[in-house]
Amino acid sequence: MITQYITYPSKMPAPDKVGYALALGFFDGLHKGHQQLINQAVKSAKTNALRSAVMTFDPHPSVVLGGKKEDIFYITPLKQKLELLEEQGVDTVFVVRFTSDFARLSPETFIEQFILGLNVRHVIGGFDFSFGAFGKGSMELMKTYESEQLNVTTIDKFSQDGEKVSSTRIRGELKEGNMQQVCELLGRPFQLDGVVVHGDKRGRTIQFPTANVEPDEGQFIPATGVYAVRMKVQDQWIDGVCNVGYKPTVQSEKKLSIEVHLFDFNRDIYGEEVRIHWYYPIRKEQKFPSLDALKVQIEKDKDQAIRLLAGEGLQP
Repeated sequence: MITQYITYPSKMPAPDKVGYALALGFFDGLHKGHQQLINQAVKSAKTNALRSAVMTFDPHPSVVLGGKKEDIFYITPLKQKLELLEEQGVDTVFVVRFTSDFARLSPETFIEQFILGLNVRHVIGGFDFSFGAFGKGSMELMKTYESEQLNVTTIDKFSQDGEKVSSTRIRGELKEGNMQQVCELLGRPFQLDGVVVHGDKRGRTIQFPTANVEPDEGQFIPATGVYAVRMKVQDQWIDGVCNVGYKPTVQSEKKLSIEVHLFDFNRDIYGEEVRIHWYYPIRKEQKFPSLDALKVQIEKDKDQAIRLLAGEGLQP
């Protein structure tokens, strides 16, 4: 897969001679609705002897349009997004830098520069996709540019359980810790990447050593609580139980921590890059009267996580 970074107007790629079947969108989460749209681009490319492509944007438009620097947390940060798009069989990804200049583009200029100018032959967008200054561009406007050289397809709303599948809906489920629903909406486990760093090593004192994971910047972190997870470390997937929280029993911390106790694993992995797949919530974070009481509960959490993960026969 080729990734091309576009900064308007200084860094625009040349048009492709073959032409593209292009999926348009921000695509945070790459959920089932997004996958439907992108699969349409991949299928069209194969049918019409074109290159399949996705155009996404970075950073989130609210960073520029909000009028101030905002903390934006992504379901799928750009690195993850690119990996997932490659897995979907996309040939080319255009990452458009969302700047003030780009935000001021008229919808018509966007079409002329970013669709016609790149030799897009088939453009696919969601029914609610907007573009151009003040978001005034729509797929209805895009349709007016349709010709023998350009086909335009609008994808209808994708729903599950009677409700639209959206990044906003998934964030709401993450805030509640509803990981099974998140997995259903994404079509895969929720994923968080990070690095194992030194913690207070207090888990060792109660025979439950944990990997303290510092997440990559900008990732959405699920609600505080205990979860059944799998973690990839040194190219191996290992079942575990993860606590997201502030350690109220041993010490009240201001900084949120992500600690994973891996089953049947005792290697030193400080500094290792890891990936966590989240599957099931087990319980909310709570304060216990003593370390012994905490130890008893963690043993119960571990047993429950083992049953949950084994019962599904999960694959990474």
